[in-house]
Amino acid sequence: MALPELEWPEVILRVALAGALGGAIGFERELRDREAGFRTHMLVAVGAALFTLVSAYGFRDFDYGFRTGINLDPTRIAAQIVTGIGFLGAGAIIRQGLSVRGLTTAATLWVVAAIGLAAGAGYYSAAVVSTALVLIALWPLRMAAHRVVQRLRPEEGRLVVDLPPGHSAAPLLAKLEQLNVRVHGLEIEDEEDRRFVSVQAEFREAARTGEVIDEVTQMEEVRRVEWHT
Repeated sequence: MALPELEWPEVILRVALAGALGGAIGFERELRDREAGFRTHMLVAVGAALFTLVSAYGFRDFDYGFRTGINLDPTRIAAQIVTGIGFLGAGAIIRQGLSVRGLTTAATLWVVAAIGLAAGAGYYSAAVVSTALVLIALWPLRMAAHRVVQRLRPEEGRLVVDLPPGHSAAPLLAKLEQLNVRVHGLEIEDEEDRRFVSVQAEFREAARTGEVIDEVTQMEEVRRVEWHT
């Protein structure tokens, strides 16, 4: 059974390409000061490529064939990269209270391992195209998605309304409910000649924020309205 062999220039090309493509993604992460940066992503890609090369070409000294009962499976070691990289990605995920950070970084480590595996297997076109798609997803697509989400996401803030002293906040709350404003909290502060009502509100349609504030301002008992985001 003849085993495939690689010349040194081809080995260097595959490992170097894996490092360059992984480093390109890591550089973007470095610019955003994320947990895993340029060196981490480059090392993951190079390691994945090396594992692939060893799995496919590193056991030429063994006698394979039906006579010896030893069969060659070049995907055996490479398959473990898919599961093994999960441990490294899990270390990049950080939970802070109710928020979770590092999911994107963990995902880039996972995909960088795949890019390194593709480069190590000689699938250059897939490795380059995948790197380009990842960079697009991390930069221009992220900016475009942020703009779209900002337009669709409800606007939250604090609505401060100046009322006459001793005046009830019930009409104000009824008006906000009529205007389809969700109230999350309410604070009332009394002074000598005025009463401040602070409402933690969510405008379900951000484009209508100005309209809602105008409606509240026109209420007979309202003296002044302030909106703080």
